[in-house]
This record gives sequence, structure tokens and C-alpha cells, in this order.
Amino acid sequence: MRHGKKFNHLGRQKGHRDAMLANMASSLILHKRINTTLAKAKALRVYVEPILTKAKDNTTHSRRMVFSDLQNKEVLKELFDNVAEKIANRPGGYCRIIKTGFRKGDGAETAMIELVDFNTVMTAKTASKAGTRRGRRRGKGGAADIAAPAATAPVAMNSGAETDNTGEEE
Repeated sequence: MRHGKKFNHLGRQKGHRDAMLANMASSLILHKRINTTLAKAKALRVYVEPILTKAKDNTTHSRRMVFSDLQNKEVLKELFDNVAEKIANRPGGYCRIIKTGFRKGDGAETAMIELVDFNTVMTAKTASKAGTRRGRRRGKGGAADIAAPAATAPVAMNSGAETDNTGEEE
């Protein structure tokens, strides 16, 4: 039973899990996106987001705290120089997980985890879409009002005789 277990152990002991997550976090920071299984991506997001939050405060203390997690000077330099300035005004949610299907060999569900601010395709879409928010209801001049008169066909008035659906008189 897994009563009270707060996180996924990923089938590994603590030392192996910590080393794996630190290596995956380093790869994510260097390459801005990595492909892995969905379970590892979810565990990595929980691991890396506090690190990214610490990196927003560029002090000696925060550098030492992040270095104790990552143990890599090149990653630390990339994180505090490039990544931290891009995520400086974001209040959280630095990572995005996108499901990519199932692995051929064992059927494991795979996912791509990426840093949100470094995806130029998605940020370009959201920037161009910023002023086009639409609600459910339409007022005057909406698409529903324009299409409504065209949808009603003109009804021909015949001289009191009833017609069926075929248009022939009875």
C-alpha cells in the first residue's frame, strides 16, 4: 500500500533517484527541452521548479543552494545568466509537459518537458493571440448575428394552398 507516499519513487532507491533527477534537471536547463517518460517528467517538474525559483534571486547564497542540488558549474552559469533573466517576471509554472505517445519497446507513456519561456513557437502564438479573447455570448455585430439572416430562406407565399416538403400542392 502507498498510504501517505507523497511522490513517485520511480522504482529506484533514494541515491539513484536523486542523481537521476539532478542529471535530468541539468539536461533540461542546458537544452531547454528533453524527452523522457511521463512519470519521470512529472517528478522532474516537482524537482526543478524550486531550483528555478531560487535562481531568480542572484545571490551567493542562492547560487550555493542551487549548486548543492545540481553539482555542475556550467549548468549553474547557464541557469543564472540566461534562464533566470527570462523567467524573472513569471510567478511560477516554468515547465510544460507535453505527452508524445507511447514508447515502442515497452509501451511506456512518453512526454517532452520544456522550459516555457524558451519555446519560440508557443510564445509567438500567445503574443499574437493576446488581443483576440472571445466570450461565449455575442452582442451586436457578432458572427452569429451576421450568419442568422442568411440562414433563413425566403418563404414563398402561395394562395392559401398547403404544400408538403416536396413543394407540390395537395
